[in-house]
Amino acid sequence: MIAAFASHAKESRGRVIPEAEIAHRSCFARDRDRIIHSSAFRRLKQKTQVFVFHEGDHFRTRLTHSLEVAQVARSLARTLKLDEDLTEALALAHDLGHTPFGHAGERELDELMRPFGGFDHNAQTLRIVTKLERKYANFDGLNLTWETLEGLVKHNGPIVDGEGHAIGPYAKTGLPVAIVEYVQAHDLRLSSFASAEAQVAALSDDIAYNAHDVDDGLRAKLFNIIDLGDVPLVGKALGDVLKAYPKLETARVIHETVRRLISAMVADVLEQSGRNITQAKPKTADAVRDLGVPLISFSAQMRENNRVMQSFLSSSMYRHPRVLEIMGRAQRVIRDLFNAFMNDEKLLPADWREDHPISDTSNYARQVCDFLAGMTDRYALDQHKRLFDLDPLFR
Repeated sequence: MIAAFASHAKESRGRVIPEAEIAHRSCFARDRDRIIHSSAFRRLKQKTQVFVFHEGDHFRTRLTHSLEVAQVARSLARTLKLDEDLTEALALAHDLGHTPFGHAGERELDELMRPFGGFDHNAQTLRIVTKLERKYANFDGLNLTWETLEGLVKHNGPIVDGEGHAIGPYAKTGLPVAIVEYVQAHDLRLSSFASAEAQVAALSDDIAYNAHDVDDGLRAKLFNIIDLGDVPLVGKALGDVLKAYPKLETARVIHETVRRLISAMVADVLEQSGRNITQAKPKTADAVRDLGVPLISFSAQMRENNRVMQSFLSSSMYRHPRVLEIMGRAQRVIRDLFNAFMNDEKLLPADWREDHPISDTSNYARQVCDFLAGMTDRYALDQHKRLFDLDPLFR
């Protein structure tokens, strides 16, 4: 039994290419399974979260992060009586469009693609699931349901206002070309919020990202446990662990602290969302979309705690000299490869030369961008070494 305001599979708006339903799997379960079996999902195993693969096997990748997001999201969805399959599908797919080398790779590719419409990982996720995955006989992409596509594009909220002007993360840059082109043929209601399931997936991303970056940062010795004492929420969790287990070894202290951190954020989402539901009393999934504010949310205090935690991680981890140095070199890999492919299409694999000739500059650039964005860290480094006989991360 799921809530009235949840996304009900039998009421789905369906797929662009109609398909017969299967008795033992809902349409949302099939979406999740197609995502798991996609090539883009497999490639996440060697895409950077914060650390490049050579720095250790125990740090998180985009794949392990996505699995952790899915675990948190499914737990929240079950308690809130939402559709677990749709929630899990969105959690598993949310990072499909990321480049190699994390946000550093995305920033560099966006800069290189600026004359051709830029690069955005959410828009790239949409391109992957609607176009770039090519394995099914009857369609390109994965032919996902409307609800899954909607959740991927606007899981953080509306991206245009009532008059169609870009807002939120796209207020300054405008909507990515991939989203604009897609919604002309398939309306995803960009001015409304997404489903409660999509909102759960977005918050689960925040929960997993913050908690596990604390974990990875400590294990990488970018900062020390003592540095967390004054960080709200983390400091309390750490204090509780040290009080309960004063002689516990460091590795266990870290794990117990991260456990408590995740539990506190999950509990906050459930409590605040419960209050929101009681107040709003939504009767349908569309009522959730039309509320004008998120139904699933952190409390104001938890949002502030997360802001402070992000500020700490930004200064102590993401902008740590060790991380910045390796990411600066990684950006050079993206830049060198982009310029090489743009100047000589014969350097691209044969199956990537079919769509647009090099003379069609804008479309060819997008093709090069698709190729680069799909690379794993390891493959990008191998390609760079092949073309330049240089390993830029280690020389």
